[in-house]
Amino acid sequence: MSDPQPSRGAAGPLPILELRDVAVDFRLRRRESVEALAGVNLAINRSEIVAVIGPNGSGKSTLLRVAAGLLAPVRGSVAFDGRPVDGPDPRIGLVFQEPRLLPWRTTFQNVAFPLELAGVAAADREARTAAGLLLVGLEGAGGRIPSQLSGGMRQRAALARALVTEPELLLLDEPFSALDELTRERLNLELLAIAARARMTVVIVTHSVQEAIFLADRVVVLSERPGRVVADLAVAMARPRSLRDLDAAVVSATAHEIRNHLGAAA
Repeated sequence: MSDPQPSRGAAGPLPILELRDVAVDFRLRRRESVEALAGVNLAINRSEIVAVIGPNGSGKSTLLRVAAGLLAPVRGSVAFDGRPVDGPDPRIGLVFQEPRLLPWRTTFQNVAFPLELAGVAAADREARTAAGLLLVGLEGAGGRIPSQLSGGMRQRAALARALVTEPELLLLDEPFSALDELTRERLNLELLAIAARARMTVVIVTHSVQEAIFLADRVVVLSERPGRVVADLAVAMARPRSLRDLDAAVVSATAHEIRNHLGAAA
């Protein structure tokens, strides 16, 4: 099956992120290599939320690292806002599956850390950090260290740390996978609200078909390794969304289509 070509939308706007024929190899011992991605074509339009789903080892996390400029492809091109991606860009935020908070720093200090590295003045840094904590509901936890936070609170802090840089594109690598279902649903709702307020573009990797449908405007399905795009499905569900929308017929139909593609990809 040929990869779907990048879409520029009905009016032909320039995508905020575009991957063309992207391939990634990982070198192993004894000069062996593993092909993680092969010929990936994908375009993300502004203010979209796109979910990426696929089997284990299909290169989902690798795709995010390429998009973030942390990993260079061996073939193909990556463009952000019309310009080649050749390294990290402060306009692109990345949240990993693990919060990766510095254990000796308070929540406030962890969230402020990227602003410190960027040389943001102290007054501006404190104001933006306070706003970020408020945005994710952690305004009362700024003085706690990570060991004093619940798993959900640590993940909120990691999200706030990405948001304080005011990214145009937010990349999320299974950020809620280790959380209980109720916490995960609550954070999904908060993510939708934050993205809507900031008119932010979001790409989220997930293993959950339900989460992908609930969050996304489009669901991109990757094949087994080496990862290729085998489907790019629109989610015909209006915004704003609520958890009641998960009972809609469109969810069942879209989930069935996704699982069919996942089955074909395996």
